[in-house]
Amino acid sequence: MYFNSNGKDSVTYDAIVVGSGISGGWAAKELTEKGLKTLVLERGRMVKHLDYPTANSEVWDLPHRDRIPIAEMSKYPVQKRTGYTMAQSTKHWWVNDLEHPYSEVKRFDWIRGYHVGGRSLLWGRQSYRWSQMDFEANAKEGVAVDWPIRYDELAPWYDHVESFVGISGQNEGMAQLPDGKFLPPMEFNCVEEHMRGKIVEKYKDRRMTMGRAANLTQPHNGRGKCEYRNRCMRGCPFGAYFLLQSSTLPAAD
Repeated sequence: MYFNSNGKDSVTYDAIVVGSGISGGWAAKELTEKGLKTLVLERGRMVKHLDYPTANSEVWDLPHRDRIPIAEMSKYPVQKRTGYTMAQSTKHWWVNDLEHPYSEVKRFDWIRGYHVGGRSLLWGRQSYRWSQMDFEANAKEGVAVDWPIRYDELAPWYDHVESFVGISGQNEGMAQLPDGKFLPPMEFNCVEEHMRGKIVEKYKDRRMTMGRAANLTQPHNGRGKCEYRNRCMRGCPFGAYFLLQSSTLPAAD
């Protein structure tokens, strides 16, 4: 029998984070690193790192060669509109729309996953900085309300996040696409490399650059590099893309 001799202190926290997705995980990391006793609450089921049931399954190991029958897809009328390909290997991350009705006045496609890690397991991982142009556009065009901050104020925080996450990309010196703290970019194939060279040759003010992604191209902060298996949506046992289970949650622990 356990006797709680700590009383109220054992259930008292300095901060409570509701939701364990990308933002919640990051908040928990920052708060605990500052010394705050932090509780993270999640409405969905527990998912621990390596608890990715189909991460190493081949297509022929899965029902219907990884396809979802039309009748079963009727459970996901909203989720299937997002542009992501739902499959037998990933359907356990998606909300059943019939069990969790989705109300919308206007069409608004939204990915939902009720589990620890939230959409950090589902996002596309493309990661770009807003430029000075983005922060000034409202004021210049007379649209909505001017931003209360500018790029220079946010740049150090971009540095802070990118240094932890591990964003792969190429610095290009373009004002509309600010440079960052990048890991080496993914490599172009031979056709892409040829095309990049031709663009530079013909247009001095244009660049073809590799997408800036939260996929590691080299080991970083205890996580392994991307193996280019094209199975990111299943969860990554190498910790090669930025998700709560292998990045912010261990840092907050």
